Amino acid sequence: MERRFEGKTFMVTGAGTGFGAALALRAAQEGAAKVIVHYRSSSAGAERTAERVRDAGAEALVVQGDITSWADIQRMAAWAFEDGGGVDVLINNVGDMASGQASWTEVTEEAMLMVHEFGQRMVQRGGGAIVNVGSTVIVRGSPRAPQYAAGKYGLIGVTKSYAKALAPTVRVNTFAPGFMETEALLARPEWQAERRDVVLSATPAGKIPRPEDMTGAALFLASEDAHHITGSYMIADGGYSMLGA
Repeated sequence: MERRFEGKTFMVTGAGTGFGAALALRAAQEGAAKVIVHYRSSSAGAERTAERVRDAGAEALVVQGDITSWADIQRMAAWAFEDGGGVDVLINNVGDMASGQASWTEVTEEAMLMVHEFGQRMVQRGGGAIVNVGSTVIVRGSPRAPQYAAGKYGLIGVTKSYAKALAPTVRVNTFAPGFMETEALLARPEWQAERRDVVLSATPAGKIPRPEDMTGAALFLASEDAHHITGSYMIADGGYSMLGA
């Protein structure tokens, strides 16, 4: 495995489970010196991720916070940069599959606030990269969960706006994966019934990846290989979002 992040400090939000946990581990495997594992409620999951990070050779710190609270975000950012030595890469792994949301009014500002608080400190520190985890709903929309689609479209606006505001010191991009077989997705009744077969049949690549299969592509945007990419988004969905004639 490449070691693209020797000596870097990462912070991954929502890293107690799923894609966030896989991203935190991959950062450590690729040479990160320190990984800050954020969680909101999954304390046990965060500690498991931290142990895996340490086993991969990196220092791991665990921080709890509600990323829908600006006060919590400000607290975590101050702690990360003042006590934790700073952050080189923020993986803003926010949002879920909207399985528990019932209204567009539940869309929050957490992505913007995370980029704002961490991004300005990265500028003061002299550099950094932010990767916002989005979704292919930015191409297809979501009649099942329009509030989720609205939030992810908004994330593109956040990405482009802060890419300009923080330039040239900090790069900001969005990684937009398709379906990944996380524990949460595998547990959904409709996925166990017929939804998986429908998605698979509409995916030209012929597979639905695990979270760990997608981490390398996501972290590309944080690497020096992507030094001239900012304000952009990268779709990685096996061709699912392509529209036919």
